[in-house]
Parts: sequence; C-alpha cells; structure tokens
Amino acid sequence: MDDTPLTLREVLDVLARLYPPETAQSWDRVGLVTGDPAQPVRRIHLAVDPTLAVVEEARALGADLLLTHHPLLLRGVHSVATTTGKGATVTGLVVGDIALYVAHTNADVADEGVCEALAEASGLGHTDPLAWSEGQAMGRVGDLPEPVSLRRFVEDLAVHLPATAVGVRVSGPPDAPVRRVAVLGGAGDDLFDAVRAAGADVYVTADLRHHPALEAREESRGGPPYLVDAGHWASEQVWLGRADRALRAALGEDATRVETHISTVRTDPWTFVVGADAGGTP
Repeated sequence: MDDTPLTLREVLDVLARLYPPETAQSWDRVGLVTGDPAQPVRRIHLAVDPTLAVVEEARALGADLLLTHHPLLLRGVHSVATTTGKGATVTGLVVGDIALYVAHTNADVADEGVCEALAEASGLGHTDPLAWSEGQAMGRVGDLPEPVSLRRFVEDLAVHLPATAVGVRVSGPPDAPVRRVAVLGGAGDDLFDAVRAAGADVYVTADLRHHPALEAREESRGGPPYLVDAGHWASEQVWLGRADRALRAALGEDATRVETHISTVRTDPWTFVVGADAGGTP
C-alpha cells in the first residue's frame, strides 16, 4: 500500500471535477483560500462553515485541508489581523498549516451536491431542476413514493437532519396531503415562483423571511405549496456525508492515503428558544 501522502494539488484536481469552480454563481467566491498546492494532505476535515471553532477542531485532529461549503472571504476585507473574527480564522489556518478550500454554489448545483443531499433527506428519488440561474440548475423537485400528511413529511425529514435549537418551522395545515416536493439548501425565498410553477405541494428550504413567506402563503390562499424552513445550517449539513463519500470514491485507490473527518461543531448560530407554541397556530 502506498503511504506517500497526496499533495494538495492532487486533492484540488479531484474537487474541481466534483464541484467545477466555473459552475459557481458569478457573485460567489470559491476555491483555494489558504494553503500551498505542493503541501502534503493526510487528513481532510469537512464542515459547513469555516468558523474559529471549526478551525480549532481541524487543528486538534491534525487536518491538513479544511473543506467547507460557505466561503470565509465572500466580501472583501482590508485586514486579516487577529482583532477581527475573520483575521483570527485566517491566522489559525496559516499557523496550523491548514489549507482551506470552499465549494459553495458550485456544490449546490452538483450531482453530489447540497440540493441532491437535501432531496435525499426529504425522501425523494429521481428529481428535476427546480430553476435555472446562469446556466446552472438551482434546487430540485420530485415526488414522494406516496402522499403523506404535511406533519408526517416534516417529522420524517427531521429524522434525517441534524438537530438544532430552533428545529424545523412549518407553514401549512398538519394534515394536508403532500407528494410533490421542491427543495433548495440554504436561503431560498427568491424561488417561490419556480416552486409554484413546478406544482410542488411543499417547499423545503431555509432563511424564510417574514414578508416573502407571508406573501407566498397569501398567494396560495392557504393551500400548497406549504413551506418548511429547515434552517440554513441543517439544510446544508446533510451534504457533508455525501461529499465525504463522493470525494473518497473520486480518489479511488488513493483514498487509502488520506483520512476524512466530518465536523461535529454545530455552526447554526441559535442556541435556545423561549416561548415557542408547541401546539402550533391555526
């Protein structure tokens, strides 16, 4: 067995095939953020967010590469001093000799990407694109094997999502039948028109703001599509296991030369709720 470590460049070539950078949206910032393509990679750590806690977790595990979904430097910064959170994160990566690679909207649209993982968690098999943006398929839509109640659907979905303090928010009658499901990992309240056009009974996404969500429910006159806000982090964390398997499969025989780990840090920003109506509202 070859125990020579892979180079970062070799891993980057595989990631570029799985999640081609050119499929990212034009506003996005994906690819290598820190690291030397010539450096050895023995351990790869996967996470949704490159937070300070995640970087510390990666350092503690001896990771050489941190693969995240969300960018660290999506918007320009003029300093990476440790007096800022982003500066401290960059410093932690550099001092720890950890490369950071980001697969964001290019991972959303990929066959082994976020939306496919969320569709699988929602109980869908074959899916079609929900919408198109800059030539890329955004979201997925498909049918459940058989109709279920909205409550049953969300309860089944919750089993496949990581737990969060806020849980899953739902808008619609608990006993309403649903079969056709649209999904989009992360923020998705800009695709309501596409959801309606697809004939979806329920839309699973996250970051649903008050006004767009209320207007969407008004537009539906209380009927479908019903809304499920699974939480930004939870709706995308389900991708990590799929990304891990896809990466190891794409590495082929070289997969034996690296270890992979999935972050256990919950980077959902909410820690507890008070005053929630457990019975739901009419």
